[in-house]
Amino acid sequence: MRPIVFVPACTRDFGEHPYHAAQHKYVDAVVIGADCAPLILPSLGEALDLETMLALCDGIMLTGSASNVHPSYYSQELLDPSLPQDPARDQTTLPLIRAAVKRGIPIIAICRGFQEMNVALGGSLHQAVQAVPGHFDHRENPELGMDEQYGDAHKIQLVQGGMLHQIIGLPEIPVNSLHGQGVNELARGLVVEATAEDGLVEAFSVSGAPGFTLAVQWHPEWRIAHNPHSMKMFGAFGNACRAYRSTRPATSRTPS
Repeated sequence: MRPIVFVPACTRDFGEHPYHAAQHKYVDAVVIGADCAPLILPSLGEALDLETMLALCDGIMLTGSASNVHPSYYSQELLDPSLPQDPARDQTTLPLIRAAVKRGIPIIAICRGFQEMNVALGGSLHQAVQAVPGHFDHRENPELGMDEQYGDAHKIQLVQGGMLHQIIGLPEIPVNSLHGQGVNELARGLVVEATAEDGLVEAFSVSGAPGFTLAVQWHPEWRIAHNPHSMKMFGAFGNACRAYRSTRPATSRTPS
């Protein structure tokens, strides 16, 4: 059996009905890149039984989203109320991250997920990176087509000898850029794995974590099969999920 990877859902309204939803490209990345079995986790907040859920999974992928982590979680006021929020996802993923890191459950986090990990572990965000002196505008151009929006936007420098550098094997790689927020203060215990040309943190890991933890600000899931760097990242995550699964007691595994 393949390892089970939870993909926490966003909450979205389609028509007059609310849904728990995850984009195809994230689910596909778990299958194609990690060779694992994705399972969409509803954003139930306090109603989610964390202990039951974590006993079933072998890994977690935190996805990107149009919504942002509410700034009250890092002691700031909301600067732009027009930007989308998802309180149900916040209430689900933040405690999920803390519990999963403690258990050693492998995590790969993308864009909003990257920001969620920093906030969950005690860090803070820039709510508008483009307004911070010295930083670029990292947002996509919504007037372009999807392939252009997700095309290479800038290079990032990988920290020599770091986890990401060991996975990819190169000192720098080109990445896409589709985010308005970014790391301000990095949470204690997080280690920078890559930075953008303007110094913004683009990837980090969790120092001393018992399991694989890698968070990236860009979108490696986009057309993953055509990106060798993304395939290496998700391949390493998948291997970590398989290793974690092999250590779990048989009674905690999903019945065949």
